[in-house]
Amino acid sequence: MNRTYSRQLYEMLSSMRFAVSLLTVLAIASIIGTVLKQNEPYNNYLNQFGQFWFPVFEAIGLYSVYHASWFLAILAFLVVSTSLCIIRQSPGMVREMKSFRTGAREASLRQFAHQHTTQTALTHTEAERVVTTYLAAQGYKSKSKAQADGLLIAAKAGSWNRMGYMLAHGAIVMICIGGLLDGDLPLKVEMLLGNKQVTSLDKPFAQIGPESRLGPDHWSYRGNVFLPEGKRGNIAVLNVKDGALLQELPFLITLKQFHIEHYSTGMPKRFASDIVITNPKTGAEIERTIEVNKPFEYMGVSLYQASFEDGGSKLKLKAHSLLPGSTKVFDAETEVGGSLQLKQGEEPLRVEVTGFRPFNVENMSQPTPTDSEKNTLAMLNRHLGSGAKSPDSKDLKNVGPSFSYKLRDAAGQAREYNNYMVPVTQEGRSFFMTGMRETQADGFRYLRLPADENDKLDTWFALRAILTTPKEHALIARRFAATAMSGEGVSDTMRARLADTAERTLHLYAERGFESLGKFINDTVPEAEREKAADVFVRVLQGSTWEAWQLLRERQKLKPLEMTTTRADFVRDTVNSISDSFHYGSPVYLELDQFEEIKASVIQATRSPGKNGVYLGCALLVAGVFFMLYVRERRLFVLLKDSGEVLLALSSNRKTLDTDGEFARHQETITTLLNHGPRTS
Repeated sequence: MNRTYSRQLYEMLSSMRFAVSLLTVLAIASIIGTVLKQNEPYNNYLNQFGQFWFPVFEAIGLYSVYHASWFLAILAFLVVSTSLCIIRQSPGMVREMKSFRTGAREASLRQFAHQHTTQTALTHTEAERVVTTYLAAQGYKSKSKAQADGLLIAAKAGSWNRMGYMLAHGAIVMICIGGLLDGDLPLKVEMLLGNKQVTSLDKPFAQIGPESRLGPDHWSYRGNVFLPEGKRGNIAVLNVKDGALLQELPFLITLKQFHIEHYSTGMPKRFASDIVITNPKTGAEIERTIEVNKPFEYMGVSLYQASFEDGGSKLKLKAHSLLPGSTKVFDAETEVGGSLQLKQGEEPLRVEVTGFRPFNVENMSQPTPTDSEKNTLAMLNRHLGSGAKSPDSKDLKNVGPSFSYKLRDAAGQAREYNNYMVPVTQEGRSFFMTGMRETQADGFRYLRLPADENDKLDTWFALRAILTTPKEHALIARRFAATAMSGEGVSDTMRARLADTAERTLHLYAERGFESLGKFINDTVPEAEREKAADVFVRVLQGSTWEAWQLLRERQKLKPLEMTTTRADFVRDTVNSISDSFHYGSPVYLELDQFEEIKASVIQATRSPGKNGVYLGCALLVAGVFFMLYVRERRLFVLLKDSGEVLLALSSNRKTLDTDGEFARHQETITTLLNHGPRTS
């Protein structure tokens, strides 16, 4: 008779093969969830995987593996499968644990790997008493049964070995149930019905409606609470798909103070939060300090120290115009998370301050020129928008405070900038570092602005303004020609020609820096002469910059400078950095003048009703593995035949050296006991 469909389904679900298959899929999914950071904003995944793979991975739920519908479905099937396996196998295991196998026959006993035949003169009663007493002393339970030609003593020890299988299966059930309890199936149902909708966080929490909020009695969640020092809150943010939900907590958290310590490399060594938890119903307050791996649980919610952010530090800035010939400087005040409206030239700009760090250790190494880059023409090309960090070498330095911001134009396009407050020393010279990148997927390219003898940028900005002012070029060129050809025997015609060359060089340089000069050389100079021409142009530029510096000092009624190695380096760095500034992508440079730091802590709030079940399952799993590995089931049979022959046989669920030694010991002892006295009728 064919089995019914329901019987076939029952046997499939309760089979070990089906459960192992589900466990394999879960193991692979868990590896993905461990390697790929979960529940990040979707923009992070889009930047990481690109336009093609991002929607593919989104469709299969890899960005939140442990909450994916298919993952929860596998957990549910595994609970059903393992439970049915326990129901199906447990009765037989219990019967086997209780059974002494007194129906064993002599023929089957003689097939055991461990078996021995001896003789005894004792009666069955005496032999049974001697053997059972000995076996009881060895930890065996025994039961006797008369057979047609004698008496069988069946003994067993270690039958609890089978408990290991039941405990291990029960552990899998408990762990999977815990995972289901910590899943977000109720939330998925609510979102499917349209009762809850994700929202963006581009507006205050107070303006987010109830359709994007979860009540304090929500079943399970894992979200982040952002708290600046001195502030309080009871809202955790849950990243869901490409948006977020707000989770209301059943208590208020106040951040009294945030502590952070760093290693010499700049990496955080310790960070902790001094918090006050307030029960809104009773007004009771509890003070605690939470650190990484030292959470605190209150009202069923566990609080973990997750990370830290800026809490809205107040910044005082100096905005320097980078428009040609401009020397405008104005002060501005803002805070992290705030914005400024600027108007430089024709286009209105919006500055969005995104971050502040009081302590930075950066790789400030510079690329080492290759042999092909050591000529002057290659140097011109290498400086076009240069300042990028070297990917091949590292030079870690603490470069002090920095702040980052986005400069957004009227069309909504934005570049990101990262400016440092104090100069950093490189190759024995001081530079102010400012980084720029087009997208978050790019690395910052750093522009090095040389600091003057007062560790300021005043001289650099003044030189850039005068060198990019066309009406100043003729005067600078004449001064340069007069200084360069000050000796006797130099005609006015030669000075005029040099002045004309210098003026033309300054005009080209003021357009796009080395880019304009390089294009002019490539268009007008034969290839064989280009290196020499480039060297001449660079020397003219450096000499003209020195004269521009002297001219500025005259106008400020300061005494002239004497040329030194340090000042020659400053002039060369100024020429290079002014050329780089044409590729800076901003008409203004924002200098951090003063700051008031406000720290903020990111605390993870987690409600996990299934965690106790997971803990219990882990304990059961450990116990089950212990039983399976360290408890050996042994069954010893002693067949006393009417003829005086005695058959000893031992079986074990695992063949080990211990089993061999144990049988040898039992064989010797039982043989001695059975031959202790004469047989009587």
